[in-house]
Amino acid sequence: MARRRLSSLYLLVSIFFYVGLVCATPKIAIENPRVRATASGQTVSGGYMTLINDGSTADRLVSVSASWAGMIQIHQSSTDGGVMRMREMPDGVPVPARSRVELKPRGMHLMIMQLSAPLEAGRSMPLLLQFEKAGTVKASLRVEPAGAMP
Repeated sequence: MARRRLSSLYLLVSIFFYVGLVCATPKIAIENPRVRATASGQTVSGGYMTLINDGSTADRLVSVSASWAGMIQIHQSSTDGGVMRMREMPDGVPVPARSRVELKPRGMHLMIMQLSAPLEAGRSMPLLLQFEKAGTVKASLRVEPAGAMP
């Protein structure tokens, strides 16, 4: 009888630990991922999307990579004295629990540099987003004509 209670207790504790681990991992989704098309010879573009954290734990986008770009940085645009400025966000983008964070033109965005070839409208480009807690999340950026985005 004592052995059966001990087994039941062990099972119950194991379930609580498992649920705790599952609930502690943020649930990250990517919505509306897109990138600006580029002209021949242009080696830089901007990437935009909405980061969605449906989990109960905050997370942080720490880096982004793609085989078709030599470097991708997370940037923040701001206006200072009527002059638009961009700065890298080396600490990444915080994504609070149960929230949406938008990467958009004239705000936080991906600065995609050292393109291996022009980005042609209508194509999809694979991307890897690295989060502090959720790990690697795959996305596919839709290449949109430069004039289609603000």
